[in-house]
This record gives sequence, structure tokens and C-alpha cells, in this order.
Amino acid sequence: MAGLSMHHPLAFIFGVLGNIISFMVYLAPLPTFYRVYRKKSTQDFQSVPYIVALFSAMLWIYYALVKTDSALLISINSVGCFIETIYIIIYLIYSPRKARITTLASLFILNVVVFSLIILFTLLLATGSDREKILGWICVGFSVCVFAAPLSIIRLVIRTKSVEFMPFSLSLFLTISAVVWFLYGLFTKDLYVQLPNVLGFSFGVFQMLLYWCYKNKKTIVEPMLPENFMELPTKIAAIVVLSPGPILEVCKIVHGDAEILGEISDGKEENKAEKDSKEDKEMNIV
Repeated sequence: MAGLSMHHPLAFIFGVLGNIISFMVYLAPLPTFYRVYRKKSTQDFQSVPYIVALFSAMLWIYYALVKTDSALLISINSVGCFIETIYIIIYLIYSPRKARITTLASLFILNVVVFSLIILFTLLLATGSDREKILGWICVGFSVCVFAAPLSIIRLVIRTKSVEFMPFSLSLFLTISAVVWFLYGLFTKDLYVQLPNVLGFSFGVFQMLLYWCYKNKKTIVEPMLPENFMELPTKIAAIVVLSPGPILEVCKIVHGDAEILGEISDGKEENKAEKDSKEDKEMNIV
């Protein structure tokens, strides 16, 4: 099998490395879900990244089965399907009713309806190598579309001059993952594995450059703090970066909603205390 046979030793090495790195990044959301479990609430976190990651893993498994000789793609994406399913189940348990309904609807539309249509389309309208090509370009197209997601976190970093919500270690691991999977695609001569990771590498390098540019900058706090900060968890939770195995990038959230609002509240209380103190002094003078 390609990637497992010693006739392709480099493909095997990079495939195994890709599996290990992708598995580590799959575990990145664990602190987020521990927080959800501890607080018994999903707060403002979205389920979309996990639904998309599950769909992507399913898509790459189907591609690997059609292509054959791609055991290392099947292995990491099977693990990904399992992990993302656990994340989604936890989300459904602790999410409010409205979010739960939205999640179930999105899950049904994308992971059942759309995926079934892709299977029917490729099975009924294509055969042999044509099926592999069509499915490969579907995987590439989906990956490219999802790669647009990091643009929101990049815009946030540039706007706030802060890398607090873009951990360097995660960007580094994702860049390494893109390089490893690109090399796996190169040695197995799989164009559809190579292409998405060229884009993934570019985004990863750009994120690391941003980190080095802004790591020593002081955070610029914009006006209307409550509104701006309340948007952050939604934006951060929606960052998705795919590699084939698909990887869900969830940037580590340093501040939760309650903590952020608490800081804002504390700031207001301090300002109020200073104001009261000044008024008391003025009254004493009078």
C-alpha cells in the first residue's frame, strides 16, 4: 500500500509524522470543552468548526477509499471523525435549546444531505479515475473555501495589535503539519493532497510573521468594549484550518465572556471609585 510499503519509505515516514501532528492538533480544543463541562454551558462558542471538521474528515476518508492505497489518510481521518463526534456530542449536551437545534440542523444538512449527494454524484455520474479526480477536486475546493476562515483572526490581530488570541505554538504546529502532508502528497504523487497544504503553509507562515510583528505590542483597546469583546469568542471559535487529514484549529481563548465582562466591570468600578473619591475631596474642601 502506498504510504505503508517500503517501496515508498519517505511517504511512509511523512505520513506517520502527519498522523502524529494532526492527532495533537485535533486535541487542541480539549481545554475549551473542559471549560464547557466545568461551566455546564457552551456560552458563545459555536459548533460550526466541529461540524465542518467532521465533514472534512468524512470527505477525505471517502476520497482515500476511492483512491485506494491511502491507509495513512484513512487512519488519521477516522480518528478525526471520532474526536469531532465526541466534541459535537458534548456541545449538544451543554448548549441551549436554540443552539442545539441549529447544530442538529447544520449537522444534518452538511454531514448527511450534502455528503450523501456527493457520494451519489460520484458513484452514478463518474467511474474509475474520473471519480477519483472529481472527488479530489471537491476535497481541494472545500479545503480552499474553509481556508478563508483564518482571515478573520488575522484581521483581528492587525486591528487590535495583539496576538493574545493567536497562539504561536498552534500556528507553528499547523505550518509543520501542512509541510509534512505536502511532502506526503509529493512522494505519493497525490496532487489533491499537495494543493491544500500549499495554501495551509502560506497562512501558517503569515500567522507566525504576524505574531513576531505584534508579540511585543501593547493591546489596543477599541471603544465600545462590551460589544467588541463579546464578538471575540465567536470569531476565535470559528477559526478552521484544514490539512488532509483535516485539522481543526481552535485558537486558545484566554478570556472567557464572564472574565472579560468581569474585567470591564472592575474597570468601571475602579473609575467610579476614583470619581467618588474626588467628589469627597471636593466636598471636604468646600
